[in-house]
Amino acid sequence: MREASTGPSAAMLTALTDLWRLRPPGPDNILVHPAFERLREACREGYPNAGKKGPAFALSTALRALGLPCHLQKDTAHLALPVEEAAKDLDAGLRATQAKRIHLAPLDLAADLPPLAFGSAEMRRLTADELRVLVDVPRLKRHYQRQDFDAERFSEFHWLIVEEIVPLDQEPEARAVPVLFMDLSQDLGRIEPHKGRFPVALEEALFFLLLAPWERWSTMAEVDWRGFRVPWVYTVDSDIIVRPNPPPSPDTLSWEDRIYDDGYGGTYEEERPVELRLEDAAATELPVWDQSRWMIVEQAKKSVLFETPIAHFLVRAFLAEGVDEFLAHITTIEAALGLRADHQKSFRVAPDRHKGMRATNRMRGRVAGLLGDRRYADQYERLFNVRSAFLHGRAMTDISTEERVMARSLAREVVEALILATQTPTPSREEFLDGLLDKGAPLL
Repeated sequence: MREASTGPSAAMLTALTDLWRLRPPGPDNILVHPAFERLREACREGYPNAGKKGPAFALSTALRALGLPCHLQKDTAHLALPVEEAAKDLDAGLRATQAKRIHLAPLDLAADLPPLAFGSAEMRRLTADELRVLVDVPRLKRHYQRQDFDAERFSEFHWLIVEEIVPLDQEPEARAVPVLFMDLSQDLGRIEPHKGRFPVALEEALFFLLLAPWERWSTMAEVDWRGFRVPWVYTVDSDIIVRPNPPPSPDTLSWEDRIYDDGYGGTYEEERPVELRLEDAAATELPVWDQSRWMIVEQAKKSVLFETPIAHFLVRAFLAEGVDEFLAHITTIEAALGLRADHQKSFRVAPDRHKGMRATNRMRGRVAGLLGDRRYADQYERLFNVRSAFLHGRAMTDISTEERVMARSLAREVVEALILATQTPTPSREEFLDGLLDKGAPLL
């Protein structure tokens, strides 16, 4: 019979107390220990979502997160929670219907940037203590006793922090070991075309930041037009049934040795993060990427003008290297302003006001119509010719820094202009793009 009251049951507390009395190194297989089996039964009986057999691997993960004493080494024994507190946390974890995920992305190579806050995201420096709290160092140490989270070194970088709330609609065992609950009848080798590299919430925040003119602020475009890089994302999940990932290393970020005069005729050496210097304008212009601007962008993304994967390709370009970056920027423009009808006449809406116009010229016209100047159309044509030479195997030279930055700038400006255009009601994407072509064709 399931208990109606909240809080840990007497059976749970008794079983936990017996487990807490086990001395290190504990049993060879905790899953078959009598006290563990009683705890598992208490979970199965006391929680509607615990599964028919009750949690096993999920319960083992949760016990480690709570500091089961027999799993701790001598120098980490102090991390064990009192058994009463562990019981309350386990009960809360099994009753939870949602969890908070915090995605931490280091902004490698970022120089001094003003702090920003938008949506559920922040961009700022974090102190060592703030980092320790965010990653929950005690819980992390209980799982990885021989690895440390170097908060002091990480605090020398800027961070993008994104929070999201996710529903816990699966039983604990499925959350702990999702591979055991996979549908093996599905096509496991399939490609999900618009799946991102990072969590969706993090990439949405990245897309917003990429609307800023980083390429204009850059003082070393030949090195990188970006104001920062995101080499990885570390996600902290409040669900104690989910095993945390191993602590990342600050050595994965960019450092350099700097030598300073000590003022007494000597020198000292210090390791500091590498920085991509930006123009002073960045400090004064970047703060406009705030909550009000975020709301405008989020509303724009609901428009029919953003029903194509524009955000996907702009973020892909930022995360890509070399020619893949260049191609992704060109594809961003095509996702924003291209139509299937450009290549397949049967999809054109009658009457075709620009009959006989090639697909490339249609794109040129829309770029000019959107941005109000033929020079943007000429930029697109130049970049498109480079792209075509590469894809079709024609002889070509290196893609210059100028062309690389031009591709980034044009893609960003097209997306920015499209966001502004969504503030005027648009019946359909096809009608809007045909209107752009009407405006831009006379400029060509």
